[in-house]
Amino acid sequence: MQELYNLSKNLKDLRKQFEYTQAYVAKQIGITCQSYQAYEWGVTVPTLQNFIKLAKLYGLSLDELVE
Repeated sequence: MQELYNLSKNLKDLRKQFEYTQAYVAKQIGITCQSYQAYEWGVTVPTLQNFIKLAKLYGLSLDELVE
């Protein structure tokens, strides 16, 4: 479960670092803002497809998103 906490925290930190809104990130990966919020809150995890889109959006590897 620690990895899920890291993922949600990392997604929030990266979004703020890039000065993106939740709505912007959600639009970039093709989901609703509410679905993206659930990722940041640790309620749900991204599908593999969305996980890859998030990594590309931030220029990171999949591993780096959860470390």
